[in-house]
Amino acid sequence: MHTTEYFKASNRLRTWALSMSNVAIVMALGFISSLSPLAAHAQSTTSTIFGQAQAGAIVTAKSDTGLHRHGTVNNQGRYKLGQLPMGDYTVVLEKDGKAIDTRPKISLLGGQNSEVDFACPNDHCEASDSH
Repeated sequence: MHTTEYFKASNRLRTWALSMSNVAIVMALGFISSLSPLAAHAQSTTSTIFGQAQAGAIVTAKSDTGLHRHGTVNNQGRYKLGQLPMGDYTVVLEKDGKAIDTRPKISLLGGQNSEVDFACPNDHCEASDSH
């Protein structure tokens, strides 16, 4: 093989190797970018029920699967029950060991919170201060 032929073959080989490297990089970037929708779907699968009620009362969320979560209404009349798996819940307000109000069929979807107010009409209290 002559020197000129050797350099031509060597250049073709280098060009092919570089183009294959570029293909590999593009494929890797495409694979990585294809994972980003998966990351968006890897959001929270738990939810929160929150609201207002009589201070000192107990609020219990009971799922159709048997899960129970309890919380006490704070001095400002607010409660929050977090880390609830998706599903349908019955939310019960208790005072002195007796159920005084019940809200059935509260559906929770992953990452979505639900407001259940016992202190206000239609389960939704308007903001009291308009600052």
